[in-house]
Amino acid sequence: MDGTLTILGIESSCDDTGAAVLRHAPGERGLILSNVVASQTALHRDYGGVVPEIAARAHVEKLDIVTVEALRQAGLGLDAIDGIAVTSGPGLIGGVMAGVMFAKGLAVARGLPLLGVNHLAGHALTPRLTDDPGFPYLMLLVSGGHCQFLRVEGPDSFARLGGTIDDAPGEAFDKVAQALSLPQPGGPSVERCAFDGAPCIPLPRPLLDREGCDMSFSGLKTAVLRARDAALQDGALPRQARADLCASFQAAMAAILSEKARRAIALAGPVTTLAVAGGVAANTAIRAGLDGVAKAAGLPFVAPPLSLCTDNAAMIAWAGIERFRMGHRDGMDLAARPRWPLDPDAAPMLGSGRKGAKA
Repeated sequence: MDGTLTILGIESSCDDTGAAVLRHAPGERGLILSNVVASQTALHRDYGGVVPEIAARAHVEKLDIVTVEALRQAGLGLDAIDGIAVTSGPGLIGGVMAGVMFAKGLAVARGLPLLGVNHLAGHALTPRLTDDPGFPYLMLLVSGGHCQFLRVEGPDSFARLGGTIDDAPGEAFDKVAQALSLPQPGGPSVERCAFDGAPCIPLPRPLLDREGCDMSFSGLKTAVLRARDAALQDGALPRQARADLCASFQAAMAAILSEKARRAIALAGPVTTLAVAGGVAANTAIRAGLDGVAKAAGLPFVAPPLSLCTDNAAMIAWAGIERFRMGHRDGMDLAARPRWPLDPDAAPMLGSGRKGAKA
């Protein structure tokens, strides 16, 4: 379809239920008509992380509500929608299934095309929505569950250059926050606490002595735990020590990602842009480090607005538009997938588990 498209996006891969309406005319930037997110943070706060069963039930309860609200904010009815894009993986399988089944029901009821979207592709294509870089560009996808460098060659063509072999950065932020008695989610809590601290505690930068773009964060997390224990006074962690630990952890994380980005640029070959997306991309220290790397390499740096870095349905709708224009459509046999690597030809990461790589 070469004309203007209006797509409804549905996102339910983890702990945020999202619906969005996007409109796109050829040759123009995508226009976000609405982008509604129902957060589950309060539901999971007492558990120190996302509980899959609670998340799935909350998605079932919220999917119709956020969809109605997205259409209301867009000032449209379903008769104005040209297709439905939905996250069909990877993610927590209960939530992904809820979203896929909901989208199928809408598609059948209204006779609309269905577009299954890889959640990671949604993140990786977000710079195309906000800044429209040309292909190929280098993307650092960095979130609570994933961390990888991708050469984005097209809407459905991704080459992985490297990634984490154990914890994802967002997971490390969450675990450090939990260890330091900070609220969840950990990323914003650690960043706020770091403002009052100094990066004065020596922490390791794992795998910087190894060539390539692979990363490791579990050792960094463990080092924070040991530094915390060493700083305890009468069984309590002083406020300044907590702030210094947060600042030191954040500085180490930014340094690792910046150095690995520099190496990824060297490995990627000619690219138009260095871009970053995913929830951890909201961290200002990490953004600043990557911006410096891009400038040193003579590349534009693209970091989407913070609202489009965390999980949202606008990115799913945009990825659906890109797929729609390539002629892709999915049937009622569209499956929910807990694992779905963007680069199927890349070797599974060492930290991906027995069932294979998620990303």
